[in-house]
Parts: sequence; C-alpha cells; structure tokens
Amino acid sequence: MLGTAASSAATIPTTAQTANSIRRAFQTTTFDSLSSSRHPILCARFHFLSLRFFSNVSTKAMSHSQTLHASNYHPQSSAPGNKQALISLSDKKELTLLGNGLQELGYTIVSTGGTASALENAGVSVTKVEQLTCFPEMLDGRVKTVHPNIHGGILARRDQKHHMEALNEHGIGTFDVVVVNLYPFYDKVTSTGGIAFDDGIENIDIGGPAMVRAAAKNHKDVLVVVDSQDYPALLEFLKGSQDDQQFRRKLAWKAFEHVASYDSAVSEWLWKQTGGDKFPPKLTVPLSLKSSLRYGENPHQKAAFYVDKSLSEVNAGGIATAIQHHGKEMSYNNYLDADAAWNCVSEFRNPTCVIVKHTNPCGVASGDDILEAYRLAVKADPVSAFGGIVAFNIEVDDDNRMLGMGSGQPNRLESLRIALRKAGDEVKGAALASDAFFPFAWKDAVEEACESGIGVIAEPGGSIRDGDAVDCCNKYGVSLLFTKVRHFRH
Repeated sequence: MLGTAASSAATIPTTAQTANSIRRAFQTTTFDSLSSSRHPILCARFHFLSLRFFSNVSTKAMSHSQTLHASNYHPQSSAPGNKQALISLSDKKELTLLGNGLQELGYTIVSTGGTASALENAGVSVTKVEQLTCFPEMLDGRVKTVHPNIHGGILARRDQKHHMEALNEHGIGTFDVVVVNLYPFYDKVTSTGGIAFDDGIENIDIGGPAMVRAAAKNHKDVLVVVDSQDYPALLEFLKGSQDDQQFRRKLAWKAFEHVASYDSAVSEWLWKQTGGDKFPPKLTVPLSLKSSLRYGENPHQKAAFYVDKSLSEVNAGGIATAIQHHGKEMSYNNYLDADAAWNCVSEFRNPTCVIVKHTNPCGVASGDDILEAYRLAVKADPVSAFGGIVAFNIEVDDDNRMLGMGSGQPNRLESLRIALRKAGDEVKGAALASDAFFPFAWKDAVEEACESGIGVIAEPGGSIRDGDAVDCCNKYGVSLLFTKVRHFRH
C-alpha cells in the first residue's frame, strides 16, 4: 500500500502493531524519496494516517487532485534542542530588527505568507509554515496555521514527559517564541464606518488569535509577543542566561489583553450590524491607554486617560480623539473641563462659544463673529472665565449668548438669584432656561424671574402646579415654553 499512488479506496488495518510499523517506515524514509514520481502521495498519506492510527475504522486514500497538490510539501521538524520562533504579522513594523535579532541568536524562523516574504527580502532565512504542516494555505488564506504541527509545538509542556513523547512520535518540533499581531480590524472596519459587511467579516482574524492564546496559555515555555515595542526587550531577554517568569507573565497578560480588545471590537461592530436593541445584554468596551496624567483630580491622586479603540476617527469620540496642536500636557481636570465644553458646544447648530470652569458653563454665546462671541461669553462671568476652557463650534457673534448662570445650588431660588446677579442690567427681555420644572410659581422662582424683567421662560414642565406657572407668566406678560424634556448632567 505504501508504494501505491492510486486514488481508489483502501482499507487500512489499525492495530497497534500495524500502526507502529507504518510509523517506523515513515520515520526512516528520506525526504528525497518523498518527491519521487513513484510515490507522489506518500507525504500526504502518512500525514493523513497519523491522525487515524487508533480509530479502528477504514479510511480512504486521498483523491488524485489532493495527491498532486500535497506532493509539493515535505514535512520538516526541528531536531531536539533546536530553537524555533513563529512569526506571523499584519503590522510588520520593526520586522527586520526582530528577524535579524532572532537569527543571530540561533533561532529557526517559521513564518507565513507576506511575513515570510518580507523576512526573505530582508535577508532572513525562513521556513514556511507549509513545510511543517505538509499542507498548503487554503480557502483564500482562511486556513494556514490551524494545524497540530503548529499548535502542538506551541502548547506542549516541556516538563510533561508524555507531551514531549507525543511530539517526538509525530515528528513535531517545539516553538520557543511566538510573535503575532492580528488583522487590522480597527483600521479597516471600525474606523471607516462604510465598509461592506462581507469585507468586514473577511477582516476577522482566526488563526492569529488562536496562536496568541495558545502561546499565552503556555507562557511558561513559550514567549508570546503582540507589540513591536516589546521586540527589543524580547531580544535582550533571550540573550540572558536566567529565565524570568514575571517577564513571561507580563507578555502573556498583554497577549490576552490584545485578543480580548480585538474580540470586543468585532463584537461591537457585529452588534451594530444586527440593528437590534439599543443596549446589548453584554457590552465590552476596548479601551487603550492614551496617556498617563500628571496627577488626578487632586495632586495626591494618580490618573490615566483611556480611549475607546473603536473610535479612531478625529471627532468621532470628542476629546478622546481630538488632536492637541500646542500647549503643555493636559491634566485630568483639563480633560474633564474640555469634555464638558465639547458636549455643551455640540448641542448648538448655530455658531457658538462655550466657556467652562470646573465642568460648569460660565459663558455661552452664539452668532457669526468669533471675537465678539468670545467677548459676550466672557461677559457672563468674567471672574470664572479666567483659567477656564473655551470651546467654539464655528464663528459666532452678538445675540444668543448666556448672560448668567446659577449652577451647583440645591436651592432653586438661590440659583436663580446668582444667574440674575451675573446678568445684571441685560436681564431685561432675556430668556431664562431651567433644567428642571418649577414646583412652585407664586412668590417663588417663576414670579421672581418675571419681576426681574425676564421675557421668556423655558422649562421641562411636569409639575402638578404647572398651571400656576402659566397663570403667573400671563400676569406679567412673560412667554412660557414647556420643552417636555428634562436633561440633567451631573
């Protein structure tokens, strides 16, 4: 049977004795004989048999088309003691540094597709994955590394005798280093917003996460790297004589974080494609560290700034994706104020300027001329504006500006009086807006506002005494608008 190249079905005895004899025949056959025209399916057939030794069932020989395709691939494995590194990258930044460094340290480099080509172009010797798996890349690249000859070499525990015996039995070499990063899902799918669904699906990585997870699980024996910034540290570590499990654990943690973040972005994107409920039953947000801040809200507190990795377009996530053009590094409180200013100014369609201090607006103006808008916004509270955050959405001008604000007060009357005091004489004919309804009108906030000269009052409504507010405004000739929208932001 071993000398037969026919494509007809053949029944194979699967007793342990027969299996051992087949295995011995395979292991003593030279690679030169595998390429002989007399035995064009030998490589593929032995690989196929190795998965069936103890199945106690009949199996069929490969078809003629499979035979011819597989005959181009000759299995290779690393000899005991040889060091192997597996590299498969979408982002090939610093690949030459990594490849040359590993080669100088005596590592055999196994790689796939474009990564292998890039390494060869840089003068680095490469063993292609197909040479280990004895199987070609297939299904438009969907299946390349998902194979026992790859994952067995990653997952085998070196301190488990039966693991190593299993590798030797099947001629599988171990991997000491696995360097993988994933398909650029964020760049090609999440950030574009307009990619076709099928194209989005094709950008979901399968083999990459599988290798990363396998290497991270077996980090005691396998170093896993997912970030090019870790290449120098990896090479320095490999030059040393002592093993550092803490270093390995750090890389493993980073690897699992990398895959988890990637999967959460895919999940979020797929959820949006379903057109389902607004709030999914489970939501994972892939956050990425943007910067470590000088301190937190107070000097004795620590803080860091994280952004949603799926928001990669400028303005897609407000301050999170904004570009800082000049000035010193922003602080925790700067970010809070800037975010409040951005959220406020984004509510306006007309050109608007907003000045914020301690997350509270202390000046707002809308119009056409930016300088005048700024002047008017500052005028609402000149003292608080000093050291505040100024936000513009477009050039602004004269009217439609905030004259005064009474914020942060639990007492509605005191809040009203603060706003009126800041508005000064310009309160006559101005509009008053409240973010909550007025529970009382007579001898309370509504009547006091009317007596001050306010011309228009806007409030959500919803009080059992809304009728009193209507009557009070009618008495003073003040227009009253019920917005029917209560919008708090604490």
